[in-house]
Amino acid sequence: MAKLKWDHLVHYVNNLDKPVELFEEHGLAAFKGGAHKAWGTYNTLSYFGLTYIEFLGIENLELAKATEHNVVVRDAVKALPEHEILSRVVLRTDDIEEVAASLKLAGLSLSPIIDGRRLDHEGRLIEWRMLTIDGDFQGLVYPFIIQWSGNDEERLERLSASGVIRPHPSGHAEIVNAVFRVSNPAAAAEHWGELFQLPVIKSHSESATLKIGDKSFDFVQGDENQFKQVIIETDSTELQGKTLRIGEGEYVFV
Repeated sequence: MAKLKWDHLVHYVNNLDKPVELFEEHGLAAFKGGAHKAWGTYNTLSYFGLTYIEFLGIENLELAKATEHNVVVRDAVKALPEHEILSRVVLRTDDIEEVAASLKLAGLSLSPIIDGRRLDHEGRLIEWRMLTIDGDFQGLVYPFIIQWSGNDEERLERLSASGVIRPHPSGHAEIVNAVFRVSNPAAAAEHWGELFQLPVIKSHSESATLKIGDKSFDFVQGDENQFKQVIIETDSTELQGKTLRIGEGEYVFV
């Protein structure tokens, strides 16, 4: 299967301004992204290299309710406004058809490959292809798969030149871990590892870790069966040791 990288993560929120304000208070760059007009959603973004945070809100509830195939939007309708949760991680590929074929062979229920598009805050059209996975493993929802046009080097250069990827005023910061609290860490890590061809580098009854490039997904013992924390490495002494909470999600700086 095509090699997968951690592209971004989705965090459902009711008010897109709040994460921008909170991040800016702590020297982190965040900005309004744009709207997915066909799906009734819109977002705020914060980039840490090519791996970024997408705070996703509902702009048009009727459109969001009517959206077919896209489980990310359907889950947003279910969660909001009561639960501003970390929804799921997103995996990037350069061959979405190959990934789809592999996941279908594994018996998963997949959406069609969807052509996504939105306008950014300056009116530029951004396009991608994506694939969502229905269902869950012991209560933990699956990632979704995305493919962008151009390779990583081209995208990094283009996004940096346009100011989408910008330095954080507080200093260097890099997303390094996603933490999932699950009832059976070893089983969850093994299952995701097999599906997405990611190596299990640690596995105990209380925790297990998958390696994805230079980052990792950590599964730890808990009853929520949910994505709970994002771990961010930083050289900012002001941020180190802090936890920023947005709804039910936590951003932990180390």
